[in-house]
Amino acid sequence: MNKRNLIVSSAPHVVSPVNTSRIMLDVIIALVPAVAMATFVFGMRALLLTAVCAASCVFFEYAVEKILKRDVTIGDLSAAVTGVILSLNLPANLPFWMACVGSFIAIVIVKQLFGGMGQNFANPAITARVALFIGFATAMTNFPLPVAQQTADAITGATPLALFAKGLEVPSNGAMFFGTIGGSMGETSALALLIGGAYLLFKKVIEPTIPACFIGTVAVMALLTGNDPIFHVCAGGVMLGAIFMATDYVTSPITTKGKVIFGVGCGLLTMIIRLYASYPEGVSFAILIMNILTPHIDNLTIPALNGVPKEKKGGDK
Repeated sequence: MNKRNLIVSSAPHVVSPVNTSRIMLDVIIALVPAVAMATFVFGMRALLLTAVCAASCVFFEYAVEKILKRDVTIGDLSAAVTGVILSLNLPANLPFWMACVGSFIAIVIVKQLFGGMGQNFANPAITARVALFIGFATAMTNFPLPVAQQTADAITGATPLALFAKGLEVPSNGAMFFGTIGGSMGETSALALLIGGAYLLFKKVIEPTIPACFIGTVAVMALLTGNDPIFHVCAGGVMLGAIFMATDYVTSPITTKGKVIFGVGCGLLTMIIRLYASYPEGVSFAILIMNILTPHIDNLTIPALNGVPKEKKGGDK
Protein backbone atom coordinates (compact mmCIF):
# COMPACT_ATOMS: atom_id res chain seq x y z
CA MET A 1 0.00 0.00 0.00
CA ASN A 2 1.41 3.35 -1.03
CA LYS A 3 1.78 5.89 1.72
CA ARG A 4 0.37 9.30 0.96
CA ASN A 5 0.44 12.49 2.98
CA LEU A 6 -2.93 13.80 4.05
CA ILE A 7 -2.95 17.54 3.44
CA VAL A 8 -5.33 19.42 5.71
CA SER A 9 -6.02 23.09 5.01
CA SER A 10 -8.57 25.66 6.00
CA ALA A 11 -11.54 26.59 3.83
CA PRO A 12 -12.30 27.53 1.12
CA HIS A 13 -11.46 24.37 -0.82
CA VAL A 14 -12.96 25.45 -4.15
CA VAL A 15 -10.32 26.22 -6.78
CA SER A 16 -11.31 28.90 -9.26
CA PRO A 17 -9.68 29.47 -12.66
CA VAL A 18 -10.12 33.22 -12.08
CA ASN A 19 -6.92 34.87 -10.86
CA THR A 20 -5.19 38.22 -11.18
CA SER A 21 -3.52 37.45 -14.51
CA ARG A 22 -6.81 36.22 -15.99
CA ILE A 23 -8.63 39.36 -14.84
CA MET A 24 -5.88 41.63 -16.16
CA LEU A 25 -5.86 39.83 -19.49
CA ASP A 26 -9.59 40.46 -19.78
CA VAL A 27 -8.99 44.16 -19.05
CA ILE A 28 -6.33 44.30 -21.78
CA ILE A 29 -8.74 42.66 -24.23
CA ALA A 30 -11.42 45.19 -23.24
CA LEU A 31 -8.98 48.05 -23.89
CA VAL A 32 -8.16 46.86 -27.43
CA PRO A 33 -11.09 48.72 -29.10
CA ALA A 34 -10.04 52.01 -27.46
CA VAL A 35 -6.39 51.55 -28.44
CA ALA A 36 -7.39 50.56 -31.98
CA MET A 37 -9.63 53.63 -32.28
CA ALA A 38 -6.88 55.91 -30.95
CA THR A 39 -4.49 54.46 -33.54
CA PHE A 40 -7.05 55.01 -36.29
CA VAL A 41 -7.69 58.62 -35.22
CA PHE A 42 -4.13 59.72 -34.35
CA GLY A 43 -1.98 57.33 -36.37
CA MET A 44 0.80 54.92 -35.37
CA ARG A 45 2.16 57.44 -32.84
CA ALA A 46 -0.72 56.46 -30.55
CA LEU A 47 0.14 52.77 -30.76
CA LEU A 48 3.81 53.50 -30.11
CA LEU A 49 2.94 55.60 -27.06
CA THR A 50 0.81 52.75 -25.71
CA ALA A 51 3.67 50.31 -26.21
CA VAL A 52 6.14 52.66 -24.48
CA CYS A 53 3.84 53.11 -21.46
CA ALA A 54 3.14 49.39 -21.11
CA ALA A 55 6.78 48.36 -21.56
CA SER A 56 8.13 51.00 -19.17
CA CYS A 57 5.57 50.07 -16.51
CA VAL A 58 6.58 46.41 -16.77
CA PHE A 59 10.27 47.36 -16.64
CA PHE A 60 9.87 49.58 -13.57
CA GLU A 61 7.86 46.90 -11.77
CA TYR A 62 10.53 44.27 -12.50
CA ALA A 63 13.39 46.57 -11.53
CA VAL A 64 11.95 47.82 -8.25
CA GLU A 65 10.92 44.33 -7.14
CA LYS A 66 14.43 43.09 -7.84
CA ILE A 67 15.95 46.00 -5.93
CA LEU A 68 13.60 45.49 -2.97
CA LYS A 69 14.10 41.69 -3.14
CA ARG A 70 10.41 41.02 -3.63
CA ASP A 71 8.82 38.33 -5.75
CA VAL A 72 8.67 39.46 -9.38
CA THR A 73 4.99 39.89 -10.30
CA ILE A 74 5.12 41.14 -13.88
CA GLY A 75 3.43 37.90 -14.93
CA ASP A 76 0.14 39.01 -13.37
CA LEU A 77 -0.13 41.66 -16.14
CA SER A 78 -1.21 44.40 -13.72
CA ALA A 79 1.75 46.61 -14.67
CA ALA A 80 0.93 46.21 -18.36
CA VAL A 81 -2.69 47.19 -17.70
CA THR A 82 -1.54 50.28 -15.80
CA GLY A 83 0.63 51.25 -18.76
CA VAL A 84 -2.15 50.87 -21.32
CA ILE A 85 -4.63 52.83 -19.19
CA LEU A 86 -2.03 55.53 -18.56
CA SER A 87 -1.42 55.89 -22.30
CA LEU A 88 -5.12 56.40 -22.93
CA ASN A 89 -5.01 59.34 -20.52
CA LEU A 90 -2.28 61.07 -22.53
CA PRO A 91 -2.17 63.13 -25.73
CA ALA A 92 -0.88 61.00 -28.60
CA ASN A 93 1.92 63.51 -29.25
CA LEU A 94 3.33 63.49 -25.69
CA PRO A 95 7.12 62.96 -25.71
CA PHE A 96 8.02 59.36 -24.90
CA TRP A 97 10.30 60.36 -22.03
CA MET A 98 7.42 62.14 -20.30
CA ALA A 99 5.33 59.00 -20.67
CA CYS A 100 8.16 57.05 -19.00
CA VAL A 101 8.14 59.55 -16.13
CA GLY A 102 4.42 58.86 -15.74
CA SER A 103 5.08 55.12 -15.73
CA PHE A 104 7.71 55.59 -13.01
CA ILE A 105 5.27 57.57 -10.87
CA ALA A 106 2.50 55.01 -11.37
CA ILE A 107 4.53 51.88 -10.66
CA VAL A 108 7.36 52.90 -8.34
CA ILE A 109 5.86 55.72 -6.29
CA VAL A 110 2.13 54.92 -6.19
CA LYS A 111 2.25 51.13 -6.32
CA GLN A 112 5.52 49.59 -5.16
CA LEU A 113 6.55 52.08 -2.46
CA PHE A 114 3.20 51.44 -0.77
CA GLY A 115 3.74 47.69 -0.76
CA GLY A 116 2.92 46.51 -4.25
CA MET A 117 -0.22 45.00 -5.72
CA GLY A 118 -3.26 45.68 -3.54
CA GLN A 119 -1.57 48.20 -1.25
CA ASN A 120 -1.74 51.39 -3.32
CA PHE A 121 -3.94 54.15 -1.91
CA ALA A 122 -5.03 55.46 -5.32
CA ASN A 123 -5.27 54.28 -8.90
CA PRO A 124 -1.68 54.39 -10.26
CA ALA A 125 -2.63 55.54 -13.77
CA ILE A 126 -4.89 58.31 -12.46
CA THR A 127 -2.26 59.57 -10.04
CA ALA A 128 0.42 59.54 -12.73
CA ARG A 129 -1.85 61.42 -15.10
CA VAL A 130 -2.51 64.15 -12.50
CA ALA A 131 1.21 64.36 -11.69
CA LEU A 132 2.09 64.73 -15.38
CA PHE A 133 -0.56 67.41 -15.80
CA ILE A 134 0.86 69.38 -12.89
CA GLY A 135 4.48 68.90 -13.94
CA PHE A 136 4.14 69.18 -17.72
CA ALA A 137 0.98 71.25 -18.17
CA THR A 138 1.84 72.55 -21.63
CA ALA A 139 2.61 69.14 -23.11
CA MET A 140 -0.38 67.54 -21.39
CA THR A 141 -2.79 70.11 -22.84
CA ASN A 142 -1.35 70.21 -26.35
CA PHE A 143 -3.81 67.83 -27.97
CA PRO A 144 -3.30 66.69 -31.58
CA LEU A 145 -6.11 66.88 -34.09
CA PRO A 146 -7.21 63.64 -35.74
CA VAL A 147 -4.87 62.78 -38.61
CA ALA A 148 -7.66 63.31 -41.13
CA GLN A 149 -8.17 66.90 -39.88
CA GLN A 150 -4.53 67.96 -39.68
CA THR A 151 -3.24 70.55 -42.14
CA ALA A 152 0.07 72.27 -42.76
CA ASP A 153 -1.08 75.11 -40.50
CA ALA A 154 -2.86 73.14 -37.77
CA ILE A 155 -1.91 69.84 -36.20
CA THR A 156 -3.24 70.53 -32.70
CA GLY A 157 -6.52 71.93 -31.48
CA ALA A 158 -8.86 72.42 -28.55
CA THR A 159 -10.78 69.52 -27.04
CA PRO A 160 -14.60 69.58 -26.92
CA LEU A 161 -14.51 70.44 -23.21
CA ALA A 162 -12.08 73.30 -23.82
CA LEU A 163 -14.40 74.64 -26.51
CA PHE A 164 -17.35 74.26 -24.12
CA ALA A 165 -15.51 76.14 -21.36
CA LYS A 166 -14.89 79.04 -23.75
CA GLY A 167 -18.48 79.10 -24.94
CA LEU A 168 -17.52 78.08 -28.48
CA GLU A 169 -19.22 75.61 -30.79
CA VAL A 170 -18.54 71.99 -29.83
CA PRO A 171 -18.45 68.87 -32.02
CA SER A 172 -21.65 66.94 -32.56
CA ASN A 173 -22.63 64.20 -30.13
CA GLY A 174 -22.29 61.71 -32.97
CA ALA A 175 -18.69 62.74 -33.61
CA MET A 176 -17.83 62.24 -29.93
CA PHE A 177 -19.70 58.95 -29.67
CA PHE A 178 -18.06 57.35 -32.69
CA GLY A 179 -14.68 58.99 -32.21
CA THR A 180 -13.58 61.60 -34.73
CA ILE A 181 -12.42 64.27 -32.28
CA GLY A 182 -9.20 65.43 -30.68
CA GLY A 183 -8.19 64.96 -27.06
CA SER A 184 -6.46 62.33 -25.00
CA MET A 185 -6.16 58.96 -26.69
CA GLY A 186 -8.92 57.40 -24.61
CA GLU A 187 -11.33 60.30 -24.99
CA THR A 188 -12.00 59.95 -28.70
CA SER A 189 -14.61 57.19 -28.99
CA ALA A 190 -17.31 56.53 -26.41
CA LEU A 191 -18.42 53.56 -28.53
CA ALA A 192 -15.04 51.84 -28.28
CA LEU A 193 -15.05 52.25 -24.49
CA LEU A 194 -18.62 50.95 -24.22
CA ILE A 195 -17.64 47.85 -26.20
CA GLY A 196 -14.81 47.24 -23.75
CA GLY A 197 -17.12 47.87 -20.80
CA ALA A 198 -19.70 45.43 -22.15
CA TYR A 199 -16.98 42.79 -22.43
CA LEU A 200 -15.89 43.33 -18.81
CA LEU A 201 -19.50 43.09 -17.62
CA PHE A 202 -20.03 39.91 -19.65
CA LYS A 203 -16.89 38.36 -18.15
CA LYS A 204 -17.99 39.60 -14.69
CA VAL A 205 -14.70 41.42 -14.20
CA ILE A 206 -16.52 44.56 -13.10
CA GLU A 207 -19.94 45.30 -11.64
CA PRO A 208 -22.21 47.92 -13.22
CA THR A 209 -22.78 49.86 -9.99
CA ILE A 210 -19.90 52.36 -10.13
CA PRO A 211 -20.02 53.05 -13.90
CA ALA A 212 -23.81 53.45 -13.84
CA CYS A 213 -23.74 55.80 -10.83
CA PHE A 214 -20.79 57.78 -12.20
CA ILE A 215 -22.22 58.24 -15.71
CA GLY A 216 -25.79 58.70 -14.42
CA THR A 217 -24.73 61.43 -12.01
CA VAL A 218 -22.88 63.29 -14.77
CA ALA A 219 -26.00 63.11 -16.96
CA VAL A 220 -28.34 64.27 -14.17
CA MET A 221 -26.03 67.12 -13.17
CA ALA A 222 -25.85 68.23 -16.80
CA LEU A 223 -29.66 68.26 -17.04
CA LEU A 224 -30.06 70.16 -13.77
CA THR A 225 -27.61 72.83 -14.92
CA GLY A 226 -29.20 73.22 -18.36
CA ASN A 227 -26.48 71.42 -20.31
CA ASP A 228 -26.56 68.57 -22.81
CA PRO A 229 -26.18 65.29 -20.86
CA ILE A 230 -25.04 63.32 -23.91
CA PHE A 231 -22.25 65.83 -24.53
CA HIS A 232 -20.96 65.62 -20.96
CA VAL A 233 -21.12 61.83 -20.89
CA CYS A 234 -19.30 61.42 -24.21
CA ALA A 235 -16.83 64.30 -23.83
CA GLY A 236 -13.59 63.99 -21.93
CA GLY A 237 -12.70 61.00 -19.81
CA VAL A 238 -16.06 60.09 -18.26
CA MET A 239 -16.39 56.77 -20.10
CA LEU A 240 -12.75 55.83 -19.65
CA GLY A 241 -12.76 56.80 -16.00
CA ALA A 242 -16.11 55.23 -15.11
CA ILE A 243 -15.43 51.89 -16.80
CA PHE A 244 -11.70 51.30 -16.43
CA MET A 245 -10.39 53.41 -13.54
CA ALA A 246 -13.14 54.02 -11.00
CA THR A 247 -13.81 50.25 -10.93
CA ASP A 248 -10.29 49.39 -9.75
CA TYR A 249 -10.68 46.69 -7.09
CA VAL A 250 -8.01 48.09 -4.79
CA THR A 251 -9.10 51.73 -4.69
CA SER A 252 -12.90 51.45 -4.82
CA PRO A 253 -15.29 50.53 -1.97
CA ILE A 254 -16.20 46.95 -1.10
CA THR A 255 -19.94 47.20 -0.42
CA THR A 256 -22.70 47.98 -2.91
CA LYS A 257 -23.76 51.01 -0.86
CA GLY A 258 -20.18 52.18 -0.85
CA LYS A 259 -19.91 51.75 -4.61
CA VAL A 260 -23.01 53.89 -5.07
CA ILE A 261 -21.55 56.65 -2.89
CA PHE A 262 -18.25 56.38 -4.74
CA GLY A 263 -19.81 56.56 -8.21
CA VAL A 264 -22.10 59.45 -7.32
CA GLY A 265 -19.20 61.30 -5.70
CA CYS A 266 -17.07 60.88 -8.84
CA GLY A 267 -19.89 62.21 -11.01
CA LEU A 268 -20.59 65.20 -8.76
CA LEU A 269 -16.95 66.22 -8.48
CA THR A 270 -16.43 65.82 -12.22
CA MET A 271 -19.29 68.17 -13.04
CA ILE A 272 -18.40 70.69 -10.31
CA ILE A 273 -14.88 70.96 -11.71
CA ARG A 274 -16.11 71.13 -15.31
CA LEU A 275 -18.71 73.80 -14.67
CA TYR A 276 -17.20 75.94 -11.93
CA ALA A 277 -13.42 75.43 -11.85
CA SER A 278 -10.75 76.88 -14.12
CA TYR A 279 -9.85 73.45 -15.54
CA PRO A 280 -12.32 72.17 -18.18
CA GLU A 281 -12.03 68.48 -17.23
CA GLY A 282 -12.44 66.94 -13.79
CA VAL A 283 -12.55 63.15 -14.14
CA SER A 284 -8.98 62.44 -13.00
CA PHE A 285 -9.19 64.74 -9.99
CA ALA A 286 -12.63 63.39 -9.07
CA ILE A 287 -11.52 59.75 -9.08
CA LEU A 288 -8.32 60.56 -7.19
CA ILE A 289 -10.24 62.40 -4.46
CA MET A 290 -12.75 59.55 -4.14
CA ASN A 291 -9.88 57.02 -4.02
CA ILE A 292 -8.55 58.86 -0.98
CA LEU A 293 -12.01 58.76 0.63
CA THR A 294 -12.56 55.04 -0.08
CA PRO A 295 -11.33 53.78 3.35
CA HIS A 296 -13.78 56.14 5.07
CA ILE A 297 -16.62 55.06 2.77
CA ASP A 298 -15.84 51.43 3.63
CA ASN A 299 -15.85 52.22 7.35
CA LEU A 300 -19.28 53.83 7.03
CA THR A 301 -20.88 51.15 4.87
CA ILE A 302 -19.45 47.79 5.98
CA PRO A 303 -22.09 46.24 8.27
CA ALA A 304 -21.18 44.92 11.71
CA LEU A 305 -20.89 41.16 12.14
CA ASN A 306 -23.75 39.41 13.92
CA GLY A 307 -23.14 39.36 17.63
CA VAL A 308 -20.21 41.75 17.45
CA PRO A 309 -21.05 45.17 18.93
CA LYS A 310 -19.76 48.26 17.19
CA GLU A 311 -16.94 50.09 18.88
CA LYS A 312 -17.90 53.36 20.50
CA LYS A 313 -16.06 56.57 19.85
CA GLY A 314 -12.87 56.88 21.83
CA GLY A 315 -12.20 53.16 21.65
CA ASP A 316 -14.62 52.20 24.51
CA LYS A 317 -16.82 49.15 23.88
